[in-house]
Formats: sequence, structure tokens, C-alpha cells
Amino acid sequence: MEEKFVSVDGNKIRYLESGKGNDVLVLIHGLGASAERWEYVIPIFEKHYRLIVPDLIGFGYSDKPLVDYTQEFFVDFLSHFLKEISISSPILIGSSFGGQVCAEYVSKYDNVKKLVLVSPSGAMSQSTPALEAYVMAALYPTEEGAKNAFEHMAGDEKIDPKIINGFIERMQLPNAKMAFMSTLLGLKNSNDITDHLKKIVSPTLIIWGDKDPVIPLEYSSSFVSAIRDCRFFNMEHSGHTPYVDNPELFTETVINFLDE
Repeated sequence: MEEKFVSVDGNKIRYLESGKGNDVLVLIHGLGASAERWEYVIPIFEKHYRLIVPDLIGFGYSDKPLVDYTQEFFVDFLSHFLKEISISSPILIGSSFGGQVCAEYVSKYDNVKKLVLVSPSGAMSQSTPALEAYVMAALYPTEEGAKNAFEHMAGDEKIDPKIINGFIERMQLPNAKMAFMSTLLGLKNSNDITDHLKKIVSPTLIIWGDKDPVIPLEYSSSFVSAIRDCRFFNMEHSGHTPYVDNPELFTETVINFLDE
């Protein structure tokens, strides 16, 4: 993939781009992550689509301004980012917190062809031990803490060391912890997402790992019941990031949905 940078509202934003095709897939990572979180599915998707994979503002190697990282802030950022790189009718795929950002965006704008949400946040009102472990790993980014958090999120599966090392490196960047905690507070204080989900008109696929310890499978019903044109796929034997746990099945499921 080609690494690129663009200025969005005066902030330097990093993104990766590859592939060719009429349809543009924009992959949005979760809390504390970066574009690299999608590295296992990028080689498959880029054979069929043009891919845009940003580091959200405040995360990865994008700028981290001193602002309040609310849901409204991220939705506005996504809108401005897409305009800056001249993407008018994307297919959005968002994971966890990134899924909530995508859902909020699509409830406000009608330019999205299709939407894929992967274990999105927004419906869960209380924390889980796996989420708490992840927050602690972000605040105190040690190898042991990060390893424990990522293994917990994956259902106690072994994690590629480069995922752990990359997370530690990014969380030690200037303002990284501030952006992380501000985003977490923004999530905690955000409004009920249900009314916004009812406004989504784009065909939607929801994918959820059946062993997700971060946002358990039970919360999927809030999304499935509220979005009018919605399909649901339960990824067996997967944790919070099924595109990491089983990239082949994940991409096959998404491509089948996009080909409908």
C-alpha cells in the first residue's frame, strides 16, 4: 500500500491507499488502533476494490490536536476527510468505535453505498473486563499489559508480536493518551445511538464475533433491530476483531454482501 498524507482542517492525516476498481472501500479502525489493524484483509480486498485506510485524527500517525474527541467531532472529521480526497460515494467498513463513527456518519449523510459494521460500540452502557484491560494497556503501554489486553480481546488466542509492539509505539507518541481518554469520555457521554440507527438507509451488514469479550454478542440486537435494511453474520470462534481472527471468512462474507 502507498502511504499518503492529507491536511484536514489544518491537521496532518495519514492514510494508506491501494487497489483499483469502481467501488471505494474506506476502512475505519477502532479505539486506540491505526490503519495497520486491517493489514490481514487489505491484500484480499485490494484485488477487488480501491482501498482507503486512514489513521483517524487523534490516533496512529495522524495529528492529535488538543480538542474534545466527541462523536460529532469524528463524524465531521470523516466528512471533511472524504471531501479532501474526493471520495463521494464510499462503502464504509468500521470496527468497534470506528463502527459507531460510521453508523453516526451514515445516519447523517446519504452518500454511502453500503455499510459494514464490525462489533460496533454505541449500545453497551457498561464496561467489560476486556475493555478495562485495553484501557489500562493504553494508559500504561508495557509489553505485558498490551499482550494481556490483546489476548483477552481475541478470546485468549496468541497475538502477533508486531501488533503488540505497534500499539505500544503509537500510544507513546505525543498526545496519544490524551486523545484516547478524550475519545473514551466522549463515548461514555454520547447520546443513545438507537434513534440515529433508525435513520440509516444504506444497506448494512453487521458482523460480530461470537466470543467477543469487549462488546459481547448480545449487544448486536440493538443494531439489527434498529437498522431497516440490515443483514447479520455471526463469526464463530472469533473475538472482537474477526478480520484479524479469520480474515478469509471475513472478506468472503463482506464481498458476498457487496456483490448482492
